[in-house]
Amino acid sequence: MEAAPAAYGVEILDPAEPADLARITELRTAPTLEVVDHAADQRRELETVRPAPSAELLNEPMRWVHYPWRRALVSVVGPRSYRTLRLDRNRNKITGAEQQRFSEMTIGVVGLSVGHAIAHTIALEGLCGALRLADFDCVELSNLNRIPGTVFDLEVNKATVAARRIAELDPYLSVTVFPAGVTEDDVDQFLFGLDIVIEECDSLDVKVLVRDRARGLRIPVMMETSDRGLIDVERFDLEPDRPLFHGLAGDLDHATLRGLTNQQKVPHVLRIVDAAGLSPRMAASMVEIDETLTTWPQLGSDVALGGATVATIVRRIGRGEPMPSGRLHVDLDARLDDLVQPPLRQGTHAEDGEELHHAPAEPHAAVVHAARLAPSGGNVQPWWFEDDPDEFRIALAADRTSAMDVAFRGSYVAIGAALLNARVAAARHGVLGPAAIPAHDHGYVATMRYATGSDDDLAGLYDAMLARSANRRPGDGRPLDRSVEPALRAAAEAETGRLHLITDRAVIEQCAELLGRSDRIRFLTPLLHGQMMSELRVPGVDSLSTGLDVRTMELDEADLAKLEIARRADAMARLAEWNAGSALGYPTRDRVRSSSALAVVTVAGASPADFVRGGSAVERLWITAETLGLAVQPVSPVFIFALDRSDAARMSGQFVDEMEQLRNTFRSAAGLPDDEYMALVLRLGHAPPPGFRSRRLPADQVVRSGSAAGLS
Repeated sequence: MEAAPAAYGVEILDPAEPADLARITELRTAPTLEVVDHAADQRRELETVRPAPSAELLNEPMRWVHYPWRRALVSVVGPRSYRTLRLDRNRNKITGAEQQRFSEMTIGVVGLSVGHAIAHTIALEGLCGALRLADFDCVELSNLNRIPGTVFDLEVNKATVAARRIAELDPYLSVTVFPAGVTEDDVDQFLFGLDIVIEECDSLDVKVLVRDRARGLRIPVMMETSDRGLIDVERFDLEPDRPLFHGLAGDLDHATLRGLTNQQKVPHVLRIVDAAGLSPRMAASMVEIDETLTTWPQLGSDVALGGATVATIVRRIGRGEPMPSGRLHVDLDARLDDLVQPPLRQGTHAEDGEELHHAPAEPHAAVVHAARLAPSGGNVQPWWFEDDPDEFRIALAADRTSAMDVAFRGSYVAIGAALLNARVAAARHGVLGPAAIPAHDHGYVATMRYATGSDDDLAGLYDAMLARSANRRPGDGRPLDRSVEPALRAAAEAETGRLHLITDRAVIEQCAELLGRSDRIRFLTPLLHGQMMSELRVPGVDSLSTGLDVRTMELDEADLAKLEIARRADAMARLAEWNAGSALGYPTRDRVRSSSALAVVTVAGASPADFVRGGSAVERLWITAETLGLAVQPVSPVFIFALDRSDAARMSGQFVDEMEQLRNTFRSAAGLPDDEYMALVLRLGHAPPPGFRSRRLPADQVVRSGSAAGLS
């Protein structure tokens, strides 16, 4: 029979209600009552929640809660505010939508020794909207090794003690107590309407009774046995004909089990818990019951672990995740036997090999070396070179690409940069001849004839070309010196590109947000994320001849640690599921904000040859900017080579609408005409020199001798 709420219930009083206000006044003037008022502090804490709560929630009227057993009156924020604030730290292990679903569940716990920890953990995590607690027994001193009560709880009903503790945790959570336990007369009253029942009582007849009725009502049953973390799940909601106790105990009738002594219970208990599965200490203890032991031993830590295990299963069932019937040992002792020394990170060190700035003196070798130094997306180096006495040729390495490299447009930009470098080296060594960008189906993307010619402007870029590198360090935000703009524009236009220079601070801020959101899409799209992470190289662990040496990212220790999270596909999948992850774009956003300008290099067509020319324009601009004292970093928005919706959809169907919106907004902010296409976006600023440069594949791995046969 349900207990009178006065033994464990609270009065929740609304000062806006006249009757409640009178009761509050009466209680506040009572000489033996303690008044605790922290509602203002709770409101201030509520204001710090992110995202910011609505004005309606912030202005929800507070309440006063009377705890009779404490002889105390406590102020708290209103029910919605209280739940929002109390469960805020659950996110995102429990999402807001999941928390709402849990609040609609009603859970019953039978047996409040082990069950106390379980009921409290369920309430702690907000895994239900109502609890029913049943136990006929009172707290005794010998219970305080596992029940988190106190001497003030001795001789108080165990279910009442649990209900009081939960009320002090959350006065708004509905709790009903059955202080006579569950009997044949009221088992249906206890079970009806439950979503889950957790059975933790000692009485075998009640164990059978609860399961038999729960099976009829199609309610799942859980039991945690506190030895080796044994957990049983019986999904009677999914398997209404499932035998009780997985069939381990045979056919049991609750009436015949009533009144058994501890010794008489042992054979049944051993069949249910599986004697062979008991821990050695528990197995030995079973022999000593009624001899040197009053009953079977239980530890507080085992009981606490049981609360965590059951709460995890409740979450799974509440979420609709797979959770079959069955048995499992969550055995901490066994797991601790597997304790191992975690692998230590190897120290970072530079690889042996040629230095990038050491250019060969022989003209042809210098041309090849210069072409190898060209930048490429993710440093994938998407080229093959051929060099003979008459001509230097560049072909596309189609296997070195990524999903962002739509129609190889990014690869063509990289090849254009390599062509510019080759021409610079040839000019410096007096072997410059005409360059050509033949049709792609001829096998070569770009060629340069050798001759006895030079070009002073190109030759003058040679030393700066050898030293060119990406500088990802934040800038100081100083405005761009307007006197450098003509030189930057001339550099792009010399290679038939066009420069759109963004210097307005408000537009830079707008573009920073757009580029940050673009990075978020790249992280949250599985294909793009996997390819991006595959480009990262850790010194001392990975080969550094391709990809991005993580040191070039100029990350501090904290950001390097965060990178370990960003590399996890499972974590990114969760963020995508929640439509979250804005912080993933903050590094790019903040670096762009620190810039003096953004340089958007465009081309007038969308053919492979146009993007090759765009790559030469990008490289010439980049080298020129560095000679003018500017730090340069390429920023590749995910949409840069997606010219239309179908291109975007091939990269990320989930985010295609957002990609389209970002692309259109960015083009508008940059002032790009409809008939111009982006070759690359560069951020320009004032920053210290970079600490590291990414390396390149050795020459013998990118140079092929002979004819064009087999190249693609």
